[in-house]
Amino acid sequence: MVKSFVEVHRKFKYDGISYNTKQLRTKALDLIKQGHDFEKKTGQFLIDWLNKEDYIIAETSGSTGNPKRIKLQKSAMVNSAITTGLFFNLKSGDKALNCLSSDYIAGKMMLVRAIVLGLEIDCVLPHSKMMFETDKSYDFCAMVPIQVAGSIKEIENIKTIIVGGSKIVPFLLEWIKNCPTKFYETYGMTETVTHVALKPLQSLTQKGEEFFKALPTINFSQDKRNCLIIDAPNLIDAPLVTNDVIELKSNKEFKWLGRFDNVINSGGIKLFPEQIEQRLLTIIKKRIIVCSEPDDKFGEKVILIIETPNIIPKDFLAKIEASNLLYKYEIPKKIYSIDQFVLTSNGKVQRQKTINLALG
Repeated sequence: MVKSFVEVHRKFKYDGISYNTKQLRTKALDLIKQGHDFEKKTGQFLIDWLNKEDYIIAETSGSTGNPKRIKLQKSAMVNSAITTGLFFNLKSGDKALNCLSSDYIAGKMMLVRAIVLGLEIDCVLPHSKMMFETDKSYDFCAMVPIQVAGSIKEIENIKTIIVGGSKIVPFLLEWIKNCPTKFYETYGMTETVTHVALKPLQSLTQKGEEFFKALPTINFSQDKRNCLIIDAPNLIDAPLVTNDVIELKSNKEFKWLGRFDNVINSGGIKLFPEQIEQRLLTIIKKRIIVCSEPDDKFGEKVILIIETPNIIPKDFLAKIEASNLLYKYEIPKKIYSIDQFVLTSNGKVQRQKTINLALG
């Protein structure tokens, strides 16, 4: 049986100060009344967390569709916090840094982990260039890739960082290899109460791995489309069928290939745009989307959309062909440019809306 979700661990600290349940409610109200915008959001979440309801309302990111509001059971969030604590051996009194908005599940769960596990959490403004005490050591932090990239010289005193929310570009993976911090790429979503699988990234202190590994009590399988099915009884009521095409190694490990709805069928060959994008990002230092247009001969043809105001398509195409990064059938047949990709409120690319805008 999980702990009561209104119980605040006796070793919990928020910005260096200890709080019991009653004191934390008072602190939350103070944040709402007097705090900065990000602190008001934190205060509102704490009020929601400490009320008598057994659920909270969370909003999905909207990166793969329209954002939606869903109910999350607080008991599932407690279970998720405990599972993460076991995986990373987090102990009461360990220090955590929260640099994510409490509007979304990743930021909410940083607070829940601290409350449930008894962590000492410091909360800072969610921004690509974070401002925090760089001479202070932290045991645990969750970031999005743009925050890692914007703070690469300041985060070496953080022992473990989990990274998610968007793709990790190749140059960042190369930098991580020379950092003493342990990094883990996450796989999860709001519906699964943040991550259900983690993948170690190569750094100075650990080897990188190709497959995501399940957290304790979680199992994986596939449907007929080769899409991932998540069985997480402590987090969700029934197995969750996703649209993520995977290579399944075991019921505990998988490799992510791409989204089923993004797969391109060109002349009978199935292409995963996300895999092509990851290779192209080693030579194109801008946001890109690989997708398709109808083609009379092959059914679909690969195209490339680049976030830049001015391009000479033939120059980019020549660069791609000279790189030998792609097979012949993966090379874009047409290149479009767009001034700015369409983003969600938390900075994720809205893929289909961007494609629609680019193709007009």
